[in-house]
Amino acid sequence: MPDFDHEDKARAAGHAVICGIDEAGRGPWAGPVVAAAAILDRASLPLSLASELDDSKRLKTAARDRLLVELAPHAVIGVGQASAAEIDALNILQATFLAMDRAIQALGRVPDFALVDGNQPPPLPSAPGCRIDCLVGGDGRSLSIAAASIAAKVTRDRLMADLAVRFPGYGWERNAGYGTAAHKAALNRLGVTPEHRKSYKPIRNILGAAES
Repeated sequence: MPDFDHEDKARAAGHAVICGIDEAGRGPWAGPVVAAAAILDRASLPLSLASELDDSKRLKTAARDRLLVELAPHAVIGVGQASAAEIDALNILQATFLAMDRAIQALGRVPDFALVDGNQPPPLPSAPGCRIDCLVGGDGRSLSIAAASIAAKVTRDRLMADLAVRFPGYGWERNAGYGTAAHKAALNRLGVTPEHRKSYKPIRNILGAAES
């Protein structure tokens, strides 16, 4: 379970504003990639709430929604995204880094230490001089990253549900744009939308077949 060990080490090293960063939506065939940055107020965060925070993938939808609401008085959270078009233009890694920097901008505070889920440090031009520590599986190790994981996942799921209204038939309100059998069948039936990531091989293949 996540804890404050990594945040405590950063604070002991003299860092004052410590955030966790995570993303949601690198793998889907459609929609934006979303990142969140979270600064937790350890003094006010109830132990009961902290004990529930975890990797968003391990939590059910209702739990994620509730936890994000309950976190509001005890956290500063910024969310950023990069669109499907930006993913196609930049590649998914660079688009994820862009979303992370936009999440930092949305914080309204400039962190001097960032704990990032994953193994590649993002450039964060919005936080010059910020120390970055990468944690593989960080959303299950750091409470700040776990909070960011929940915020990113909830935000992206809601965005995909909104897009499902604009582009019905693909099941995005259920599959969040991932390449499920139902999503693939809808692509074959309805075609590619502007929200599909055209640089992704399954979408490229469909577009190539349509052109041939």
